[in-house]
Amino acid sequence: MKRIVIGISGSSGAIYGARLVEVLAGLADVETHLVVSGGARATIAYETSYDPDEVEAMADHVYAERDVGAAPASGTFLTDGMVVAPCSIKTLSAISSSHADTLLVRAADVCLKERRRLVLLVRETPLHLGHLRLMTAVTEAGAVVMPPVPAFYTRPTKIEHLIDHMVTKVLDQFGLESGLIDRWKGL
Repeated sequence: MKRIVIGISGSSGAIYGARLVEVLAGLADVETHLVVSGGARATIAYETSYDPDEVEAMADHVYAERDVGAAPASGTFLTDGMVVAPCSIKTLSAISSSHADTLLVRAADVCLKERRRLVLLVRETPLHLGHLRLMTAVTEAGAVVMPPVPAFYTRPTKIEHLIDHMVTKVLDQFGLESGLIDRWKGL
């Protein structure tokens, strides 16, 4: 059984986190632990056809953003890692500086200190030098920075194809196969 923590922060792109939770809910032998920020709830409602409560209902376990005493806040709570999708620059900055005043950031900090996989779908453009330095710092600490960049070699015809491609890239980081996309086989 894989145990994965998902954090959804308040930046644009909440569809990535919502779809990730949905796909993981359909995979056998995956237990999900979800933290949705207040900003993310608003973004999910505004940008997607999902209801924030619906997204939370798909997860195995849901924690309040301020519940820093929850299971994912401790290194003794064994997980295979965490995904923050999307990851706002504010959240990236907090993770980079270990400013763990929310469960989302504390759980990410736990992944770094325990040398567990931490995947951050940093959602901002353009990037200034400060953003790049934050990404460098979390990468040096062990995180995988994975901006949700669309791939067009798959010849997508719907937005959902682009989202599923990115979700697949995230799942690849944890050795999980979903069958969402056709894998590249060469020209």
